[in-house]
Amino acid sequence: MPYDANALSRIADRLEVQDLVDRYLASLDEAAFDDAWARSVFTEGGRFEFPMGGHDGVPGMASFTAAMMGKWRRTHHVAAGHRVEVDGDRARVRGNLIATHLHPDEIPAEHFQVGDRFEGEAVRTDAGWRFTRLALEVVWTRGTPPGRVGIHND
Repeated sequence: MPYDANALSRIADRLEVQDLVDRYLASLDEAAFDDAWARSVFTEGGRFEFPMGGHDGVPGMASFTAAMMGKWRRTHHVAAGHRVEVDGDRARVRGNLIATHLHPDEIPAEHFQVGDRFEGEAVRTDAGWRFTRLALEVVWTRGTPPGRVGIHND
């Protein structure tokens, strides 16, 4: 097999984009959002899409994310099956995600879990890879979603 001088560079790019996904998900569990955080994950015009809403651009991304994640006492996000396709300074990524959410109080005792597919686009910037778009698609849920705590369907 002939030596491919670009193979190592392509592997490094794929790993850096995979790391971008993992850093973003870990930051959700750490719940520390500010403009520096947003710029470490998204381009200035980056878009986040979720079935319950979305946000465009770094300005306001931290407060949008804090409001979204503030519904929970704690969260735990685990991603797998990252598929990264790099084309020069652009990349597409997709994979699977299981997110466990703990309600603000102990009732209900049951956690809310979501199985998602994620997909997005990233670009290489002077500061490293950043999302131009990241979208989550809910595949399944289990437990009581936010806003439904204490509601009984008798």
